[in-house]
Amino acid sequence: MAVWDVAARPEREQFGYWHEVICQAFVPLTPRRAEAGPGFAARVETRPLHDLVRARIDSQPQETAHGPREVARTDGAYFFVNLQLAGRCRARQGRTESVVGPGRFTLVDTTEPYWFDFDEPWRMVSFRLPRDLLTARLGGGRPPLGETFDATWGAGGVVGSLMSALWTVDLPAGSAAAQELEQAFASAVVAATAGGPAFGEQPRALLRAEILRHVRGRLGDPSLSVSSVCRRFGISPRTLHAAFAGHEHTFAATVRRMRLERCRTVLADPATTRTITDVAASAGFADAASFSRAFRREFGCTPSDVRGARTAARTAQPSRAEGQDTAG
Repeated sequence: MAVWDVAARPEREQFGYWHEVICQAFVPLTPRRAEAGPGFAARVETRPLHDLVRARIDSQPQETAHGPREVARTDGAYFFVNLQLAGRCRARQGRTESVVGPGRFTLVDTTEPYWFDFDEPWRMVSFRLPRDLLTARLGGGRPPLGETFDATWGAGGVVGSLMSALWTVDLPAGSAAAQELEQAFASAVVAATAGGPAFGEQPRALLRAEILRHVRGRLGDPSLSVSSVCRRFGISPRTLHAAFAGHEHTFAATVRRMRLERCRTVLADPATTRTITDVAASAGFADAASFSRAFRREFGCTPSDVRGARTAARTAQPSRAEGQDTAG
């Protein structure tokens, strides 16, 4: 985590220091004051999460340019997802210009010029993503740039919720969990910005796919639940259940079936020496009796039947081999 508090500097140095700060925290940028005055109170805090860099900015009215000269000095290629919390931002990239108010977000590409104009004190959360994280999900294309999206409902609401939730996440750099959250956020951004009216199911399908990947890696965690998944993805239970609407199984039924299928696979493995109770516990079942009942309802047989069939098959193999030897 890095924090730059411009107001801590002498007033005559503040704006010059602000120019240094934003270039260090983001990419090459050139700010210009919107109001005359000796001081320029502003603050930036950044937090890395795998290859994603999160930032919170509080600042004063200004115009900020990432023009051709700044593009030429930029190392790396990124998208910035900027969620406006207070004040307004007039964003422009290419031929698109939009006014981004509180509760809305926009997307810009650092490989091309863009301009921001803030006409009042403002506050923003900004996430920097490697450019190929999004373009890979778009088949090499790019999302709409400089447009404004609602971060309070629908697919955009997922992006807004994730940005709020991910700000508080503290995970080791390079951890699998951090990478998973980064991937989930990238999928949500693509769904919200590139879906459009003709792709109403796409955001829901992408969210469901990310949730299933998360669940699959945590089937042995008995605390896996609607609440824990909602906390991880920064969504409401309603959004979670909506992601599974129209499918054969609800979220809870999907998790139960995935756990049972894992248990059946383990029990049918001839190399497994673990007890049925241990196998059940490894998939998140704390009660062996309830596990056996759920297993019978799902597969029409008991865990002991699966283990017995495996043992019978293993025992029968030498007899068949002996019979073949005799016949020869």
